Amino acid sequence: MRSASPPLTQPAVAIRGLTHRYGSQVVIDGLDLDVGSGEFVCLVGASGCGKTTLLHLIAELETPSAGVIGRSAGRTAVMFQENGLFPWLTASRNVELALEFSGVTSRRQRRTRARELLEVVRLGNALHKRPHELSGGMRQRVALARALAQEAELLLMDEPFGALDAMTRDLLHDELERVCAERELSVLFVTHNVREAARLGDRIVLLGSRPGRVIETFDVSIPRPRRIDSTEIATLAAHITDQLRQEVIRHGR
Repeated sequence: MRSASPPLTQPAVAIRGLTHRYGSQVVIDGLDLDVGSGEFVCLVGASGCGKTTLLHLIAELETPSAGVIGRSAGRTAVMFQENGLFPWLTASRNVELALEFSGVTSRRQRRTRARELLEVVRLGNALHKRPHELSGGMRQRVALARALAQEAELLLMDEPFGALDAMTRDLLHDELERVCAERELSVLFVTHNVREAARLGDRIVLLGSRPGRVIETFDVSIPRPRRIDSTEIATLAAHITDQLRQEVIRHGR
């Protein structure tokens, strides 16, 4: 079981004074944020507050305009809402391709490792199925296995379960929590669903809008395992939602 709030003595990610512009528009302004080793941090905020941009900057998909992003974690994997699976490849081959890109040269080793990873996400019986033969939740499990194939220590997740129904999302919360605990992954998870953040996170970071900056941080001390429909989750989510609403109103004015 993951601890409620791991210490931040050796952060997997340390961000200081991060600023990013698109032309004359400042999207992120002077943002400071740590993600502790083995910590699950959820980012919430109104649309346009720079959550996705922040993930892109950490993943080095974009270059910041100013500031420093320090990483002590090893490899970084990114998982988006769109699973990005190759439709003509089986589940196993989609994972094998990630292993090939990660430097696993032996085809036999890739096959074995892909099978092991799909077992980790409970898809050992779907090795030879193509994406169109899988449900939305199963496709996201393949995407998670593909992310794990990169032997990442830091996992960046951009609303990976946003398009799924409530029951499937709840089951994947359990799977993600289990995998992260087993591998001691550091996770930065973007979501618009405040209850989802309270269900998953060790810590929830509320970003302000235009430009994005940290407004408030909430430590989640609710013991695990958690249920998304529990009174404790609902109470915390309601409090954070009130803070988010005030920020939206402030920005609107």
